[in-house]
Amino acid sequence: MKAASPKIQRRHLSGVFLLNKPLGISSNSALQKVRYLYRAQKAGHTGALDPLASGLLPICLGEATKFSHFLLDSNKRYRTVVKLGQQTSTGDVEGEVIATSAVPALTEALVEQVLQGFRGDTQQIPPMYSALKKQGRPLYELARQGIEVEREPRPVHIDLLTLIDFTEDTLSLEISCSKGTYIRVLGEDIALALGTVGHLVQLHRVQTGPFDLIPEYTIEYLESLTEQEREQLLLPAFAPVQHLPQIQVPEGRADFFRNGMESNIDHVATEQVLVFDAELCLGLAEITDKKRLVPKRVLNLES
Repeated sequence: MKAASPKIQRRHLSGVFLLNKPLGISSNSALQKVRYLYRAQKAGHTGALDPLASGLLPICLGEATKFSHFLLDSNKRYRTVVKLGQQTSTGDVEGEVIATSAVPALTEALVEQVLQGFRGDTQQIPPMYSALKKQGRPLYELARQGIEVEREPRPVHIDLLTLIDFTEDTLSLEISCSKGTYIRVLGEDIALALGTVGHLVQLHRVQTGPFDLIPEYTIEYLESLTEQEREQLLLPAFAPVQHLPQIQVPEGRADFFRNGMESNIDHVATEQVLVFDAELCLGLAEITDKKRLVPKRVLNLES
């Protein structure tokens, strides 16, 4: 009889690891691998990448998960390659080719003229192959059954859309965009505006909010380190909100905050502020116009 594997002793560990997710695995599989290597009790990612996409996937461990939504809502930056002349069922290389079209003779001027029409505020129709739900069912489930339903256009914002390179049937682009932007749809729409069809053959995320991709931070690199060395790679639990104003809790009031209790503070009203006791972050708070410190997210960190 095969002996049972010893149970992993999970740790109350908090921080953010800037994973360079590889191709071929889901974001959840990558998340679980990082959680296993850190032996963390709790973990969450901050915006999924498809298995056929790679790049920056910030992993929040422990108390950092209380701030993960800030990164979910943040702008993202990608590098992508669009293959022109072929449309697929999924908008990327995972799907079957469902249409072909001749590709016009490309010039830098022509491509630039088309790209200009997508910069700034624009509307996107979400793809059928997405996790959005219709009457409680993910759209991708309907798509796999050959069912297509109407989707309402959604506003998105393209901060940056730069042509890196092109060939007779590919475009290499760099894109910085708002939450909810589907790069697959953007690639298809650009192809249509050029008078053809297209799909993504490469997608690589290089930035999420304030964080840039660190190429060497791979799963294999984590596996090669000791536990102590891995911990040294973690950003603080409050890293997703480190851009917010920071204040020191009034003397003798730290326990009030830890227990979720309001207290008085001599400070101007602020919707979101990080609260510290010396160098230990206690959490996120609001300061009201009545000079009350109101805890919003309380961190349970060891000093």
